[in-house]
Amino acid sequence: MMKYASFRTKLFSYLIDRRAVWMTFILGLFVILAGLISIGVGEIFMTPVEVGKALFGYGTEMNELVVKQFRFPRVAMAILAGGALAVSGAILQGMIRNPLASPDILGITWGGALATIGFLTIFSDRANALTVSIQWLPLASFIGAIATGFLVFVLSYKNGISPIRLVLIGIGLAAVLQALTTLLMIVGPIYRASDANIWITGSVHGTNGKDVLTLLPWVAILLLVLMVYSRRVNLQELGDDVAKGAGAILMRDRIVLLFISTGLAGGAVAFAGGIGFVGLMAPHIARKLVGASFGVLVPASALVGSMLVIIADLIGRTLFSPLEVPAGVFTAAIGAPYFVYLLYRSRNL
Repeated sequence: MMKYASFRTKLFSYLIDRRAVWMTFILGLFVILAGLISIGVGEIFMTPVEVGKALFGYGTEMNELVVKQFRFPRVAMAILAGGALAVSGAILQGMIRNPLASPDILGITWGGALATIGFLTIFSDRANALTVSIQWLPLASFIGAIATGFLVFVLSYKNGISPIRLVLIGIGLAAVLQALTTLLMIVGPIYRASDANIWITGSVHGTNGKDVLTLLPWVAILLLVLMVYSRRVNLQELGDDVAKGAGAILMRDRIVLLFISTGLAGGAVAFAGGIGFVGLMAPHIARKLVGASFGVLVPASALVGSMLVIIADLIGRTLFSPLEVPAGVFTAAIGAPYFVYLLYRSRNL
């Protein structure tokens, strides 16, 4: 009887893992399809087949120019930024064991935003050109993000960390950082203010290939390190006592995970701005699809986050054409009511 129960448990676990892998594969296909559709839609319409030909150098000269120079970098940035923000949120939710945690709710993205606007303000000359390499921008954003994350944790700690206290302090700190960012925009170069305002809302408009190549290794390296640490997040979700009993060094693990989370959020903010609520929604959606095991939750969250930003950007540049609405407007329109729902559900914590 015990052997039968053990076999049934193993079989159920195998089926769950297999289902998670298949769901992740399907999500990947949806992201590719959404990307091809987004690249093809515009003043010059292309079918997904024509987009594929243009990407691999078999399309017309005009199609290849439009795809490679303008549309593909934009979609690639949506994939990278959406995935980075989603995984950052998944880390925070797992590490803190708080469904309300996300980089924008806790003010981490605003810390990155303040550092980024400061970087652009300080290192811009009168000709609207940067006096230093743009490759330093993710580092500046990361420093702002990690400083904010550290400050939120310090201010929230009082005989442990209450989920609601953490969220409320994060919201308050985000408001302060938002005010400081606005102040920098006012006192900074006037030609930066309009672009910065759109960027703060969250937009991948104007992305070029250099931006994508700068962010790509940053995100890839952090995700690889995270996959090594995925088991540590699973342990922390079981509680501090269980994690310690399993041999986890909680303080070290949390510092590393916070470093990865803020690094991902900071890198995304540096190039795509404050696309709100992706880090909150995507992990919840992915958890419904593939389960809570962090090893499969990371890629699933990244794919869901990428798809959210691709779709939001596509709607923003087509629904109100010829005007372009930043992608962050649409993610916030969906994410804000969802946050209120989660806050109401967690009212007794």
